Amino acid sequence: MKKKEMKREKVEIKKYLREVGLIFFFSFVIFATLTVVYAADPQGPDVVTSVNNSTKGAVSGEIFNISGGYISTINISAVIQNTRWKAFVGNVTGSFTLDDAAGNTIYDWALSSITGRVYATRNSSIPTWSSVNCTTNTTLRAQRLAQEDTDMSHSNADDNITATFDNFTHASFWVGSVSIAANTCPTARTYVNDVPQAGVGMFEEMAIYENTGAYTLYATVMEENAQGYDGDTYDFQMIIPENGSAAWTSATAYYLYVEIGN
Repeated sequence: MKKKEMKREKVEIKKYLREVGLIFFFSFVIFATLTVVYAADPQGPDVVTSVNNSTKGAVSGEIFNISGGYISTINISAVIQNTRWKAFVGNVTGSFTLDDAAGNTIYDWALSSITGRVYATRNSSIPTWSSVNCTTNTTLRAQRLAQEDTDMSHSNADDNITATFDNFTHASFWVGSVSIAANTCPTARTYVNDVPQAGVGMFEEMAIYENTGAYTLYATVMEENAQGYDGDTYDFQMIIPENGSAAWTSATAYYLYVEIGN
């Protein structure tokens, strides 16, 4: 009887050790997964709907007539539409979801408020989000913006990319799992109620870059139903450069990404 009992005890011990080992194994797998997948990268939106496209209309010439034999001294003032830049403004809706590769949803969560960022880039490939960066190194920042000026034929020092993103005061923010420190990115602030913003304000837009690529990404912080450039409410607004060459007659495509809830 003792031999049978000892044999039974050994079997029970082996079974117990096997179960404990499985528990430790699955616990390790779950822990490793949670420590690696802790932030979602920005994603391409599912739908982009054009609501309105607007531009300043052509203005007729001003008539000015003097008699022959006179010399007239005149002052002329004009506001010229800048075709070297364009803008996106609008609203964002979204949710968190658990989908499979085919887009089938097992569960999703509605968002009570919209926070995050909208990104625009000329890069047709998905950016390497883990390599995005800004820097406090003024020389490197100047080099990156100067390269963007060259790439987009922005040769006018008054309105080129370097002159437009000439502020370096912004709040810290995240791009996926990458933390961008405050006051490290070239920054522009679009207008509110047709008026420039002084200091830190709404709709901060930063020019960031990929360490592994040559493209600049423009990132704007979303503001939920905030008063925008024309007095209407928007979640985001941003300006992006167009090709500034005098011979350019086409339009530069930008690829949009959105990051919500982070």
